[in-house]
Amino acid sequence: MTARIIGTGSYLPSNVVTNHDLEKIMDTTDEWIKSRTGIGQRHIAIEETTTSMAVEAAKRALADADTTADELDLIVVGTVSADRHFPSTACEIQSALGAVNATAFDINAACSGFLFGLGIANAYFTSGTFKKALIIGAETLSKMMNWDDRSTCVLFGDGAGAAIVEAAEDGIISMTQGSDGAKGGVLSCYNRPVNNPFVKNDTALDYTSMNGQEVFKFAVRTVPEAITKVLGEANVNPDEVKYFVLHQANVRIIESVAKRLNQPMDKFPTNLHMCGNTSAASVPILLDEINKKGMLEKGDKIVLAGFGAGLTWGAALINW
Repeated sequence: MTARIIGTGSYLPSNVVTNHDLEKIMDTTDEWIKSRTGIGQRHIAIEETTTSMAVEAAKRALADADTTADELDLIVVGTVSADRHFPSTACEIQSALGAVNATAFDINAACSGFLFGLGIANAYFTSGTFKKALIIGAETLSKMMNWDDRSTCVLFGDGAGAAIVEAAEDGIISMTQGSDGAKGGVLSCYNRPVNNPFVKNDTALDYTSMNGQEVFKFAVRTVPEAITKVLGEANVNPDEVKYFVLHQANVRIIESVAKRLNQPMDKFPTNLHMCGNTSAASVPILLDEINKKGMLEKGDKIVLAGFGAGLTWGAALINW
């Protein structure tokens, strides 16, 4: 058995912040941001939370899959921006949906989180442990940004994407995942420091920091390698793939991957110009978008690929 995606859903905050809006509050320009990243706007939460966005995306995915919450036996949420340390976002979603039969937990694989969650579901299905799962990527990255640091805060946005997957004979054809913790420092954010009766530490909470050049070099090398690996394992030529649904971090990265795979850019759908980098939510939001636009037909071969902090990466070749 393998995992087959049978429904998708997504949610974006109603508050849209354009590059021109950012020009008014920091030393940046629309041209500077677009020319380096391809990002034109992003959705920034005001009243929404990581959990509330995830719940709405999940409800839409359940409706798309014609599935009820009590049919779920697994909920996996990829996030680096949970509302609480505990309970997990997944358990909060379980409660909100009434998914009383599901085992629920979070994972932290940053921008690869949705791919890692999909891999976990696939492994459970293969072992026969579970049969139907809800996989979510959800992030409120705006609360983790230093809004005086134009090199990072302009890149990220908030949102959630979800997929319902079930055990089936056809679906995921091949997958790969990996991590390189030795290089994790190029994209990081520290948690609260030790502070107890024996140690006094008044250090302020940290914000996201990134070495953009190192992340870029990592992505343009690792993503084509991961995609080539899953295609090779399945003996599938890149020309047979209808769409490559990549993590939406930077249009230059996507263009570089397309060039290395010798594939046209029209096979690489993008929405980062509208959403920015939404980390674990990026791939499922884009997947839901192309699904709802009717761009996918049963039997289409598509590739999903994520990459990000950790450093982590993952790719999956899927029969739709």
